Amino acid sequence: MELLIPFSPNSVPLTPLNFLERAATAYTDCPSLTYTHNNTIINHTWDQTYNRCIQTASSIKSLGIKQGDIVSVLAPNIPSMYELQFSVPMAGAIINNINTRLDPRSLSVLLQHSQSKLVFVDSFLHPLIIKAISLFPPNTPHPQIILINENHDQDHQDRKITNGYSFDYEYNQLVEGGDPNFKWVRPKSEWDAIALNYTSGTTNNPKGVVLSHRGNYILAIDTLLEWSVPKQPVYLWTLPMFHANGWSLTWGMAAVGASNICLRKVDAPNVYQAIRTHGVTHMCGAPVVLNMLANIPNVEPLEKGVRILTAGAPPPASVLYRTESLGFVVSHGYGLTETGGLVVHSEWKSKWDPLPAEEKARLKARQGVGSLGMTEVDVVDPNTGRPVERDGLTLGEVVLKGGSVMLGYLKDPEGTSRSMTRSGWFRTGDVGVIHKDGYLEIKDRLKDIIISGGENISSVEVEAVLYTHPRVNEAAVVARPDDFWGETPCAFVSLKRKGMGEEIITEKEIIEYCRERMAHYMVPKTVVFQEELPKTSTGKVQKFLLREIAKTMGLLKNLAREK
Repeated sequence: MELLIPFSPNSVPLTPLNFLERAATAYTDCPSLTYTHNNTIINHTWDQTYNRCIQTASSIKSLGIKQGDIVSVLAPNIPSMYELQFSVPMAGAIINNINTRLDPRSLSVLLQHSQSKLVFVDSFLHPLIIKAISLFPPNTPHPQIILINENHDQDHQDRKITNGYSFDYEYNQLVEGGDPNFKWVRPKSEWDAIALNYTSGTTNNPKGVVLSHRGNYILAIDTLLEWSVPKQPVYLWTLPMFHANGWSLTWGMAAVGASNICLRKVDAPNVYQAIRTHGVTHMCGAPVVLNMLANIPNVEPLEKGVRILTAGAPPPASVLYRTESLGFVVSHGYGLTETGGLVVHSEWKSKWDPLPAEEKARLKARQGVGSLGMTEVDVVDPNTGRPVERDGLTLGEVVLKGGSVMLGYLKDPEGTSRSMTRSGWFRTGDVGVIHKDGYLEIKDRLKDIIISGGENISSVEVEAVLYTHPRVNEAAVVARPDDFWGETPCAFVSLKRKGMGEEIITEKEIIEYCRERMAHYMVPKTVVFQEELPKTSTGKVQKFLLREIAKTMGLLKNLAREK
């Protein structure tokens, strides 16, 4: 057979930006964005969204932004945040969504590291960005500031000052002043970067993850297929868009012509109200969102099921069970910032339908199998690199191969090299097991395994037991230094609101509860009660902070012994 080679018509770079262009035709007058703010309801169609993005991209380009420049966005889940996921890369730039919960120092570090040329900032977060830029070293170039101001009653000139701070332009100026005939900048290669996402900081050492157009095209379609998303769903934005571009679904929802319901503030009352008002069919969120929805007092079960995709931390089976009892249909997956979203899904089998609810929740809590877009998913011995036994018991490091894996860490070739093995695997740093049926289950982060008296203790397994206690709202387990055992499990717990007639729960009661339900070497030796556990904005418990507390407790214990 004659050897055929690629040529122009069949080698156009893949990019998820095409989804918006198609949506403007396929779903022209269908709803794209719905948002309520100060009693004002915003409704846009896909044609309007496309035009707004084109005009904004034109204005961004006119500000001197070149192909490959970094443009940052600091905003909650509002319409402009969604539009910028398209507008920024349509101008040829790389979008950098920033965690809205960062402190000024951390934000300043990220802006300097990324060398961001332009920052779009929500008006409520404007003082934060000004403080962050004030921390730049002398003579360091700083980005232009574009203010996103939802007070549309003021004219542009009045908006030049907000909370005493000035800014360069206002978002609506860019939308209204852009060229509606602008030809958006297509990537020269599908391997060009589309996004720069910093890891959420659970290790207190965030890294800049660079993702490609190709990877996010594959991932967006992959996620839609794996989650069985139909055309024109009603999608509620409970997952922060700044978290891996909403697991690629900022782009993916354009592919299916979804009606995107934006929420500035995500709390249980707002979520339930949005579900009932808009007829929400799909939403995403970390297990902390599931816990929030399941523990709201006196909530009525949903009239129609809402499909919710969860990931970010292994969800306790008890939380899955409570959430599904309210009418949510939970799907579970696994991914990292370095993969741009979910690349492992807990595929449900019809033969499991007759099982008891508790057993179904336990099976669903497993992360599952590699998605269609992943080439390989495995668990290997970190010392030998060989696959572990598929017995559901032997621990190893989770490794991945597939099209959505990152291009690398920004300005960190050593970190990139460490994360990629010579045999072509991406090392996740997560500890897991492979069950006999081939399903992956995450047990912990490598750094979170507790070694007590030579025994390996999975903090996730201890947390799963703690979550079954009727009074426990949140739980996290870390290692506490111990002179005799080396380390012992230390549990940090927040409790549900105490009901009438309920007694105060004690450390001893929690320990006894665990002792009855797990091997004794795994039982927490210490229980610390907190009103709320420290979390990132994506719902991950910041264990590095808890480890510092536990470390201090261990040192104080040793000093007491010496005295």
